[in-house]
Amino acid sequence: MPDDRRVNRRRFFRESLLELLKPLSESLEKAAKELGSLETPKRTVPLAIWLRPPGALAEPAFLDTCSRCAACVRVCPVQCITIDTTGKMGAGAPFIDPDTKACAACDGLYCMYACPTKALRITPLVQIDMGTAKWHEESCVRGHGENCTICVDHCPIGTFAIELREEKVVVHDNGCIGCGVCQQDCPTNPKSITVTPNR
Repeated sequence: MPDDRRVNRRRFFRESLLELLKPLSESLEKAAKELGSLETPKRTVPLAIWLRPPGALAEPAFLDTCSRCAACVRVCPVQCITIDTTGKMGAGAPFIDPDTKACAACDGLYCMYACPTKALRITPLVQIDMGTAKWHEESCVRGHGENCTICVDHCPIGTFAIELREEKVVVHDNGCIGCGVCQQDCPTNPKSITVTPNR
């Protein structure tokens, strides 16, 4: 068989195979575009900023002072304080993820008293300032005719920190301690109220 006929047969089979695979390729390309266009919930807080336990020193001092002994983790009654020993989350120091488990603002404030290095200062409840909650009206079910008041009802600080005014959720910066209970209990996805940790 002459060489040019071999080449022609190869080209024929290759082009036939490509033609057969074309619908599959187009389907995959379409699916990839659709996936790329999906909006994922945006974090309102960069991953480099972590919600620290109550009474935590300012971030640089906290990271320098904390020994990562996990005493605060062990005494927390709701087990909201976490340490990632790999260092990928929370820079290896104690942090709270309110989506998973929020600080209960417990009466004993045990984590502060258990801290041996004073990275967590003993602070009265009303003076704790872990961060501040922010209400996102656009995603809240209240904007869709539902009378949800979970964030207000579940706040351990009460109306000093958060309340309803003219059917809107109002967070008081000077009263909110940033415990994250509102964020934890919010039923929407993405959350309609989130805590921005202090730097």
